[in-house]
Amino acid sequence: MPTPADLTHPERDAIDLGAVLFALSDPDRLEMVRQLRDGPMDAANCTALDPSIPKSTKSHLMKVLREAGVIRNEPNGRNRTLTLRRGDLDARFPGLLDSVLDAR
Repeated sequence: MPTPADLTHPERDAIDLGAVLFALSDPDRLEMVRQLRDGPMDAANCTALDPSIPKSTKSHLMKVLREAGVIRNEPNGRNRTLTLRRGDLDARFPGLLDSVLDAR
């Protein structure tokens, strides 16, 4: 049974292209995903954002990415671990993730 710490993540087949593109359209969210390209990280240690950004704003950025199916945000003790859903995104939209992340 899910606990309050568990967050919902869309199944692979439910990941929507429009939602993914919207999630990746924000520069701060895009930078978070670029950091996750190298592997999972603790949500508290995500350095993609200015430290002066309120925690609620950072949480909202992660929520948009999670609900779009771009990342997983899962409990890890007292922290949360962020993971890029590369396998799911590559299966649904081959080449999209690398194209967006490599664009400058």
